[in-house]
Amino acid sequence: MSHINVFVGAFFTQFTVIGLMFSFGVFFNEFEIEFGWSRTLLSSCAAIAFFVMGVLALVAGRMSDRYGPRLVLGFTGTLYGIGFALISQVSEPWHLVLIFATFIGAGMGTHDVVTLSAVARWFPNGRGLITGLAKVGTALGQMIMPPLVALLIIYYDWRTAVICLGIMAAVLLIVSALLMTHPEEQQEELGVQSKPAKSISKSRQTIAFKQLCLIQFLFFPTLMTIPTHIAVHGMDLGMTSAKAALFLTSIGGASIAGRLIVGSFLDRMGSKKAYVACFIPIIISLFALLNITQYEILFGFIALYGFGHGGFFAVVSPTVAAYFGMKEHGALFGTILFFGTISGSIGPILTGFVFDHFGSYEIAFWGLLGLMLAGLLLVLALPSKDIDTKSEPKN
Repeated sequence: MSHINVFVGAFFTQFTVIGLMFSFGVFFNEFEIEFGWSRTLLSSCAAIAFFVMGVLALVAGRMSDRYGPRLVLGFTGTLYGIGFALISQVSEPWHLVLIFATFIGAGMGTHDVVTLSAVARWFPNGRGLITGLAKVGTALGQMIMPPLVALLIIYYDWRTAVICLGIMAAVLLIVSALLMTHPEEQQEELGVQSKPAKSISKSRQTIAFKQLCLIQFLFFPTLMTIPTHIAVHGMDLGMTSAKAALFLTSIGGASIAGRLIVGSFLDRMGSKKAYVACFIPIIISLFALLNITQYEILFGFIALYGFGHGGFFAVVSPTVAAYFGMKEHGALFGTILFFGTISGSIGPILTGFVFDHFGSYEIAFWGLLGLMLAGLLLVLALPSKDIDTKSEPKN
């Protein structure tokens, strides 16, 4: 049952952390009305959290490899819940920036690298599909949380809403952390001698690892920017806040299919083709955002974006295991995530800046499209044959 517990813990960690994080865009209008804060500022808060996520992922991956996921996730999950509750007390911009740079950034920094590394360890066969199933938690969070947040704001107020969300997050994340272990920990509890520690590999020096870091750097701005700005973009097109939140729900729903289909596809066809299957739908959707202003039509292309968005999150962890094995999976995966969050933290800020100065997202969408096209070209240059993900790679 331990592997089932780990899966459940990973699932609900993903659901809670990302579901709440991508609901933050629903609060933009409330902050604009009450405080007059710009979208550049509000985008910067989310971007700071993503940057902290990348920095902490470097440390969290190593800590998880050494100490196991339970302690790491329990601590950061508690901070995450407290952070959301503290948003209710903000009155100055620096209050919001500080909360996102500390409490919320801490929760973001461990949710992916720790949970998915644990999943990869427990499920050596079919990692792509199992990772995709775990990331369905993220998709359901994106579907359920934005409408819930919108309803809480409508029936109560935004301050009450974030207090409720903070309490809920802390409870769910602590319970989820208690379910998480590594196989090695269970072996030690049963008195089974674990394998001796191995020396640090030279994985970081390989061309493939550097390519994966750069690919992450190129596609992550789109994955961070679109969910952050798409709800308020819908309002700019004439949608109510409740209807605009459905853009995020559409992304979440379509990303479920992306996670499962791309994850299963990776197990059969390899990492390179799985990456391509993620890039192409998002590139098409960005063209649509640049040329279509009728939000009824945009829903279909937003769903197409969601498919690629979800697929990306099912690809990276199994790809690390496929190319480099499990010896340092957490550390290597965390390094790749770091490169993505560097660019991902900048993307929402620049997008907010572009809108504040030009009154349109057009320039920003063109920039994201260029990055995605560059990323696709780099994927095509990856080694075409990686280690079979259906079996445990040799270290």
